[in-house]
Amino acid sequence: MRNMVHDRKTQLQIDCYISQGCQSEGALKTNIDLALEKEGLQAKVNFYRINDAEALSLGFSGSPSVFLNGKELQPSGVAGFS
Repeated sequence: MRNMVHDRKTQLQIDCYISQGCQSEGALKTNIDLALEKEGLQAKVNFYRINDAEALSLGFSGSPSVFLNGKELQPSGVAGFS
């Protein structure tokens, strides 16, 4: 099984969904940049500001909700949208 994070041929897409009141966007951007640089990877990174109703309707588990190639990184069953 391939490890997608370390496969330099794999196109990475990171989608970050952040609630209107969440203050973590700056730190999240910094952490993503540092992680990509450390691993020598490139990715298309998208940030979306959403309201609580949108987050609930999409079933997000918290804010920020981060998806790597369409898969949410937060463990399932753990909720806490701010």
